[in-house]
Formats: sequence, C-alpha cells, structure tokens
Amino acid sequence: MSRVEDANGAAAGSAVSRRLAVDPDTVERDLVKLVLTIVELLRQLMERTAVHRVDQGDLGEDEEERIGMTLMLLHERMEELCERYGLSMDDLNLDLGPLGSLLPRDPLGR
Repeated sequence: MSRVEDANGAAAGSAVSRRLAVDPDTVERDLVKLVLTIVELLRQLMERTAVHRVDQGDLGEDEEERIGMTLMLLHERMEELCERYGLSMDDLNLDLGPLGSLLPRDPLGR
C-alpha cells in the first residue's frame, strides 16, 4: 500500500470505528431494544389496519373480537419483554433527529 492509501485507510477505519462503537456490556440489551422496536412498529401498523377495517365495516363481530384480543395479548407480551430487559415502551421510540420520532406518541393517531 502506498502512503496515501494508508492515510485514507486509517481515516476510513477511524470513521467506521466511531460509527460501530458498541459497549460489550450492553450489546444484548441494545439488540433486544432494536428487535422490540421493530416488533412494536409492526404491532402499531397492524393495530391501525385493524381499526381502519373496523371503521370500514370489513370485519364481522367475531373477527373484531379475535383481532382485538390478539393485539391486546401482543401488547402485554411487549410490555413483559420490555420489563425483562429494563426497557420502557418509550425507550422503543427512537429519535430520528430531524425526522422526529419513529413511533407516533398516540399509537392510533387520534
């Protein structure tokens, strides 16, 4: 490698190491937080879809009951997992900087 490549490689390596700074003591918790954030995002999308379908009258009474119970159980499991890893539901709402937060403050957007 030439001297320029070494300098560029070192600079690129330095930038990567800054972006990949992870704490080995919290890596499991951080990974769980990321997974739970994705699951919570999907849960909220399913909930919005279900509410929309109920508002449109697309579901029968039994379907509404089953979907409501399923979403309620999923929410309870999410809270249990958060508690197990010392997280709150607010911890799952990632700050996206100028874009705002990942999840709406009111999950149903009301």
